[in-house]
Formats: sequence, C-alpha cells, structure tokens
Amino acid sequence: MSPPEHLVFITGRMAKARLEKVAATLPADRFAWSIADAGVKVAALMTEEIIRRRVTIPEGATRIVLPGRCRANPEALAQHFGLPVERGPDEIVDLPAYLGLAGRTVDLSRHDLRIFSEIVDASKMTPDQILAKGLDLARRGADVIDLGGLPDTDFPHLEDCVRLLKGAGLKVSVDSFSLDELTRGAKAGADFLLSLNEDTLDLAFETDAVPVLVPVRPDDLASLDRAIERMEKAGRPYMADPILEPIHFGFVESITRYHETRRRWPGIEMMMGTGNLTELTEADSLGVTALLVGMCSELAIRNVLIVQVSNHTRRTVEEHDAARRVMYAAKADSALPKGYGRSLLALHDKRPYVQTPDEIAAQAAEVKDPNYRIAVAEDGIHVFNRDTHAIGTDAMAFFPDLDVAQDGAHAFYLGGELTKAETAWRLGKRYVQDEALVWGAAADAEIEDTTAFKKAGHTKHSGPDGASRDTTSPEADAGRPETLGPGETSAADAVSEVPSEAGARIVCGKLVPAGKA
Repeated sequence: MSPPEHLVFITGRMAKARLEKVAATLPADRFAWSIADAGVKVAALMTEEIIRRRVTIPEGATRIVLPGRCRANPEALAQHFGLPVERGPDEIVDLPAYLGLAGRTVDLSRHDLRIFSEIVDASKMTPDQILAKGLDLARRGADVIDLGGLPDTDFPHLEDCVRLLKGAGLKVSVDSFSLDELTRGAKAGADFLLSLNEDTLDLAFETDAVPVLVPVRPDDLASLDRAIERMEKAGRPYMADPILEPIHFGFVESITRYHETRRRWPGIEMMMGTGNLTELTEADSLGVTALLVGMCSELAIRNVLIVQVSNHTRRTVEEHDAARRVMYAAKADSALPKGYGRSLLALHDKRPYVQTPDEIAAQAAEVKDPNYRIAVAEDGIHVFNRDTHAIGTDAMAFFPDLDVAQDGAHAFYLGGELTKAETAWRLGKRYVQDEALVWGAAADAEIEDTTAFKKAGHTKHSGPDGASRDTTSPEADAGRPETLGPGETSAADAVSEVPSEAGARIVCGKLVPAGKA
C-alpha cells in the first residue's frame, strides 16, 4: 500500500481553526496534512511575496493547496517550492469534495448532446442580423444554427443566410413546413433539414443534407416507423424525432413515444425538441431543461432542438449546455446527477451555509478594527466589527446598529451587501461578502483574474471626513508564521481569546456565561 499523500494547506490566522477541524476529518490512509500559517490574519490577502518569504514547507510534503480566494500565482509558487501548488476551494467546508472524497473526480469538459438552436423569426431578419445572432448562439454553446421559417411568410434571403453562416464556420439547419424552403436551403448548403415525414421524404434523396424525420401527426408513430424503414433500407443518415408535446396536450404520451421509438430502433440517431415544454410552461426553465436532458441521456438521444422566444427561457442555450455536461459525467460514472457542481442550481444551494452561528461569533470576537464583516448562517444575517455583532433577517433593520449615518458611501455599500445577504438567506444560497451571488447556468458568472487583487471598493468605513480609518497592509498585524501538523498547538492558541469557561458563548462580541441569554 502506498503512503498517504502529504498535503500542506497555506492559510491565515482567522481560518486556521476551521481548517484544522475539517482537515482532521480527512482519511489518514489517504492524506497526511500540515497547515502553514503565513502569519497574516486573512488568507485572501496573502501575496506571492508573503508566501515565499514567510512559509516553510515541511519535509515529505507532496502537494501545496492555497485558499480559493488567495490571489497568488500557483505556477510561480510551484517553481519556488519545487512542489505542485494549486488553488483549492473558496470555502473550507468544500475541501473534502475538492480532494475527491465525494467518490468521483468531476470533469464537465465532455458531452455527447448536439444543440440545434433555432432562430425563430429568421425570415424577418436581415442576413447580417442572422449572422450576428448565429455567432452569439454559438458562443453560448449552440452547435447548429437552425433557421426557422414562418407560415405564410416569404424568406427570399434564405440562401444568402445559409451561405453567410456556413462561411463563418457554423453548422446550419433549415426548419420549415414549406418543401420549397427546405429544397432551397439544402441547395444553398444546409447541413440538416427539419422536418421531413413520409410524405415529403423524397427530398432526402435529392440532397446531402441530413433529414430529421417526424411522424405525419404526433400520435401517428407508425408513419415515423415507415419513414425510418425507408432510410434504413437506403443506408442514408437521418435522425428521428417523435415530437415532444406540451403539458395537457399530450406530453406524457409523447414521452412514451420517445421510449417506444428507442425500443424499436435501438441504434438510430434521435432528436428531441424541448421548446414545447420550456417555452410553454411558465416555470423556471433550468429545472425543466435538466429533466429533459436527463431523459435524453437515458434514451441515448444525442440531439436537441431548442428555442428561445419567452423571456423566462432567455438562458436556454446555456442551460442545455450545462445540463448535457452534468448528465454525461453522471452517466459515465453510473451515478445520480448529484455532486457535479452548481451549474444546475440557480435558486438554492445544496450547502448554503459555510459557517455555524457559533463559528461566526468566535470570528467576531477576534475582530479588532471598525470595518464591518457580513456573513450568513442558518439563523440569519450577521454583521459585526470590533464594537458590535448584530443578527437579523431584514437588511434595512440593521441601520440603527451601524455607525454609518454620516458616511453615505459606506452606508450605500452596506445597504447593497445586506440586501444581497438577505436574498441569499431567504433563498438558501451561499453569500460571500464582496462577491456576486452564484446563479448557476441562469446567469453569467463574473470572469476575474484569480492572480490579482480586486480593485478597492467601499468595504472600509471611511469616516465622516472621507478618510479611511483602516489603511493597514496585509502584514501589519502579522504574527509568527508556523507550520503545524495534526494535533499540534500553535503559540497563538496558547493565549486564545476564545472563552474557556464551560458552556460559555460569545454573543454579539461579548462573553455570556452558561445559562444566560
């Protein structure tokens, strides 16, 4: 049996106790560990220079893990220490999952589902508008740009649009009930034709475009079978789409038709058009999409036609892209689609609270400056500095407890942060001060340079005269850096400010004896 990997976690003083608690739960047969306290209070403020100068790596270490919000460059530190250095999770509670203790390594880089994204009103748009739209859809995750024709609406520039999109390197499909438009699109170079049935199937033999076959009527599965049989005998490529219908208009029956088609034709390529459910159900589309893509995964349906008309489906491309990656990874692992990241969770988080109320109280007791910290726990929103520790659930109700009546900039900042914290608490989402809430695939995530500090904001109490009350550097309150193994006690812990009286608690920054409110 190989020896356990020796991990070195680099951190600051405020996070050390929580890190020790979580690290102690790591299986000893897989991980030995040490904590390198860089001597600064807040780990997120550590720089490469501080780490290089103040951290000593113990003998036998095999890997160094930085805090997720540390802005140091892992590659530069790896060269300095001669060991692999990586940025770990943002939150300490996520460390076991980060280390693979959830039973799997999450890889969302792969999928096997092709997204056809329809431009519904293409006939009413100019070629340049269609090209811009197609490029945007491709950027969001679409693999094929579908040009949708409208009944009784001429599409004289169809050929120009197909050629323009193809010239930009995009795959193109044409979706129309007009045989003439399908023919023109195929001659212009379209890759796919939607949707042919047994009555219009002759066109499939006049072009190299791959047809998508549908039944003559949604409930006429036999007509789809006959079209499939004809393509199978000819040995030509095609896809079959039994047609997904909306709720109360044949939805359940249509699901059974997909299952029956797969049973009858185990190896054929299939498509599902998800728009009849996402567009025609006024529910948050992310969950609906996840369910439908899960069905596609089970039935080995490797193509979806999606559409965005309603405002509530404005992120449908991103949602399908996220869902196909999660479902592919889960299927490859023969696992439930759980534990594969937060992309399919928009309103709620699986583990919304990263600290308990007691842990926040202990942290508040260590604060020695006037700058307000905000955290969210199961009992509500916590706001604290050296003078106060208030707890509540109404963002606006905190104002009387905060010394910012004469400081407009700081009051504005705190109002915004507290409102965000209240939203997180009410929904059960993670809140991190100065960070945007994470909405999964329902909103774009902020892209940031993880090796550089963020620009200064209004996070410090500026005072009535506008001058900052706290201009200390990350090392101004630095203590002696230490590297500790399991069970060892630091010098700082020997003079801990945490109450030792049995049953005592810190409430609002004050020591409360056992049995007192």
